[in-house]
Amino acid sequence: MIKKIDHINISVTNLESATAFFCQLGFSIERERVLEGEWIDRVVGMENVKAAFVSLCLPGAETKIELLQYISPKGESNPEIDKASQIGFRHVAFSVDDVQELYDQLKEKNINFFSNIQTNPYGKKMCYFHGPDNIILELAEF
Repeated sequence: MIKKIDHINISVTNLESATAFFCQLGFSIERERVLEGEWIDRVVGMENVKAAFVSLCLPGAETKIELLQYISPKGESNPEIDKASQIGFRHVAFSVDDVQELYDQLKEKNINFFSNIQTNPYGKKMCYFHGPDNIILELAEF
């Protein structure tokens, strides 16, 4: 039986800038290390794996974000990943107390949003934006 979601793993092209991006959103670095050796080769099903790794957390939250920059083998970007209609994993949503406040703060930092804040028929305020390597992120106020 699954108990909880432990972490979300995101492969990035630049670990330093991706880490800085998520820290701007309020995350803090929990740990950093380099992953390599037979154990990681077996886990990911590739050979000669070496990846820089950062685990990020939010105060009071259990689910973490793990960022990996693969040094070997090099990761490949997918130009279609930035489209919300692509099949597969699509986005990570962050629950916030004041979506307008965070939206305004991120706009000041030149973060590009898909649209202004929208309110769905059920009262949820939300907006999508791109994070590092065009991953889709959502701010949601319930």
